[in-house]
Amino acid sequence: MSEHVHDENCNHDHDHEHEEHVFVVTNDEGEEREMVMVYTFESEDQVYAVLLDRNDIEADGVIFRIEEENDEAFLVGIEDDEEWDRVAAIYEEIARTENEKNS
Repeated sequence: MSEHVHDENCNHDHDHEHEEHVFVVTNDEGEEREMVMVYTFESEDQVYAVLLDRNDIEADGVIFRIEEENDEAFLVGIEDDEEWDRVAAIYEEIARTENEKNS
């Protein structure tokens, strides 16, 4: 799982036809949704991913922690309120900055 965030400061070519990272996420009610990873960021030596519902891109993003074990990366829900508040604030700042750039 790459921790690299692609932006205008990268020094390599971007293939804008790149493959989507699609995950099937099951919610508390047992409903499965296809989610697309749209952003990753780091906080306190942890990597987090923002996923959007593939079929409802207007819905709010969902943040997961990325954990690695035996060279495999997997998504973990954030249960700790303090951790959630911290990463949600970081994501809100990222989203605000992106919105300002695009307006």
